[in-house]
Amino acid sequence: MTETQQTKIQVRNLSKVFGDDAKKALKLRDEGLNRAQILEKTGQTLGLSNINFDVREGELLVIMGLSGSGKSTLIRCLNRLIEPTEGDIIIGGENIPQLNDKALLHCRRRHFSMVFQNFALFPHRTVQMNAEYGLEIRGVAKAERAEKAKNSLKQVGLDGWEHAYPNQLSGGMQQRVGLARALANDSSVLLMDEAFSALDPLIRRDMQQELIELQHRMKKTTIFITHDLDEALNIGDRIILLRDGEIVQIGTPEEVLTRPADDYVARFTEGVDRSRVVTARRVMRPVRATARHDDGPRTVLRKMSENSLDSIYVVDRERKLLGIVEAEGVEEAAKAGKDSIRDLLETDFPHVNPEEPLATLYPMFKGKSFPVAVIDDEQRLLGVVVKGAVLEQLAQTGEQ
Repeated sequence: MTETQQTKIQVRNLSKVFGDDAKKALKLRDEGLNRAQILEKTGQTLGLSNINFDVREGELLVIMGLSGSGKSTLIRCLNRLIEPTEGDIIIGGENIPQLNDKALLHCRRRHFSMVFQNFALFPHRTVQMNAEYGLEIRGVAKAERAEKAKNSLKQVGLDGWEHAYPNQLSGGMQQRVGLARALANDSSVLLMDEAFSALDPLIRRDMQQELIELQHRMKKTTIFITHDLDEALNIGDRIILLRDGEIVQIGTPEEVLTRPADDYVARFTEGVDRSRVVTARRVMRPVRATARHDDGPRTVLRKMSENSLDSIYVVDRERKLLGIVEAEGVEEAAKAGKDSIRDLLETDFPHVNPEEPLATLYPMFKGKSFPVAVIDDEQRLLGVVVKGAVLEQLAQTGEQ
């Protein structure tokens, strides 16, 4: 996910009051009263207050908070299962709170599919028939909906289970059916409300990993509700942290952990294993020097001497990483009068992408102590991670 991704949904000044005198509650809110004070004075519950955020195309956005924070209210306001009191929710040029009933129904069918915590499967329908249900109520032809449902079941690893019934499946498999049904609808946004909360811990972890892999393949815009910080950190591209109906912080998992917005967020993240979240991007350093693949041994030795290096990464003219050479081998090549380092290239060296978590980096320093190369999708060298930087971050993790 990148900052340049197109915006899929815009949420502006969204508020929700539960009660029969919303204007009074909002007036007191604007005067500076908090949720508890408004409830005491008016009997109105301020479920959401002045919510502003964007959802980017293709991202997995996690909305999290403790019970009563407003997270489920927020996701239901997005598709107007709950009527917002004020504010705008814009998708595809349409402002959802302003749509009439017919336009709202069309918008929901086009843009939103939902996966619930309790699976919401029909016990008398087969897996295939459950996966087809959303398409069926939309009037899609039988052959087309059967094909789409079958493809979606394959996406979630349930091909071969089409004729089974829900009571023949494990909890994790039942939730896969719910996910397949949502995918079959081919909506542009997937809403997941505490989708894995009812699962056993091990199954839940497996489902989180499957969702990550599915997201990597499909790049579907997904909004995921959870009360579990570990889950949010594990699956989210970005996290919105709610408290008492207000946004406390929006950021990547790493930003939430390493730059908490306030003491509440800092306390919320206490005890989290930072090594699973902090990435190579955070700890990598600029490359002091690189060798070119057509450099001679003496040129390479000079670069290594000037930068106090006993090994150096070798790149081509486009900075694509080709390998690494060590000083000892380069010195021998220079003494032998060779004019190339190509025969010295070691191609078995540690390398990661910038989002690799810290926990997987430390084992890479066993054996030869090469710095770990950080490369992009085009194999270009972005930086290096040295053992000391990893140890420093691990020490910070232990202090928390």
